[in-house]
Amino acid sequence: MGCSGCRVRFNFGKVLSKVSVFFTMVLIFTYFFYCLTGFCDSAPRTLYSQQALDGDYDILDDRRRILGDLRPPARLLHDAPSHRNRTASADAEQMDAPGQLPQRVSDSANKSAQSNGIPVSNTFGTKRFPQAIIIGVKKGGTRALLEFLRIHPDVRAVGAEPHFFDRFYDKGLEWYRNLMPRTLDGQITMEKTPSYFVTKEAPGRVCTMNCQTKLIVVVRDPVTRAVSDYTQTLSKNPGLPSFQSLALKNSSTGLIDTTWSAVRIGLYAKHLENWLQHFPLSHFLFVSGERLVSDPAGEMGRVQDFLGLKRVVSDKHFYFNQTKGFPCLKKPEGSSRPRCLGKSKGRPHPQIPSEVLQRLRDFYRPFNHRFYQMSGQDFGWD
Repeated sequence: MGCSGCRVRFNFGKVLSKVSVFFTMVLIFTYFFYCLTGFCDSAPRTLYSQQALDGDYDILDDRRRILGDLRPPARLLHDAPSHRNRTASADAEQMDAPGQLPQRVSDSANKSAQSNGIPVSNTFGTKRFPQAIIIGVKKGGTRALLEFLRIHPDVRAVGAEPHFFDRFYDKGLEWYRNLMPRTLDGQITMEKTPSYFVTKEAPGRVCTMNCQTKLIVVVRDPVTRAVSDYTQTLSKNPGLPSFQSLALKNSSTGLIDTTWSAVRIGLYAKHLENWLQHFPLSHFLFVSGERLVSDPAGEMGRVQDFLGLKRVVSDKHFYFNQTKGFPCLKKPEGSSRPRCLGKSKGRPHPQIPSEVLQRLRDFYRPFNHRFYQMSGQDFGWD
């Protein structure tokens, strides 16, 4: 009896196992059948994966479906402002990684996505090489220019200075591209690293990436710029020798020491000659650091025209801070509160002997005139 019971239980177990396998096969077959007939699209799934963001597989259909849900009514799209001349030549030469898809999303759809809590900057668009770079100069006003540009909805820029073309070129172009923010079609990717302008290898390296890149140089009276440069260094190193001892090779002869970086950066004509070996003058915009302070809206109008952007940044975005002596933003990007540049901007300069400043002006004068001729602009520094 005992053995007979064992056999019954054993046979029952085999039958139960076969039934389980049978039902499993039925479920698998049903799942594949529904997928083949298109019913799986309604099944829950992760909206975005890291592979999708990196462009490792084709997600065009999913994106179109999602963007279709986000797209506002046709009337709103019809009323959206049109944009002109969006750096078409730069886009034509853009080198996108295999599998990365350009995004065609209207500004209205972009705003709709943001209102629904979807992080558009991290979700949509493609990482591209910058179509425009602020290449110089140090202590000329490059940070102010970048912050003012970031107000524009069609500009996406790296906040920190990448220093790719002068310090980290050995990391490769893909490393550089991955630093860039995601942009939609019609938006411009930008970065700023002022030391590019004085780096001998930088022009050729930028051209290797894209010879259609637009280049912005913010220049300032080289004497004032040198003093500002020294002031910044002095704030970090209080034991620094005096300005005049660094600027002059010999106090008795009055010869200027051009090996000191604060002096050498102000030789704008010399540095521009290096860049013109790789880029035509039409690819440059020279922004006056002085006018960026006295008339920020006017200079920003020139910059927006150069980039092929609609003039969005205007007088309404600025107010002048009497204490700092700089224009400030009434409503910077992502904030409803006014904001000025950092504490380091508008720092008071040390007293420099007038005869030292005059020797510097005399030294820079021929270089300034040569720069006026090359750039086609008289900046009035003399």
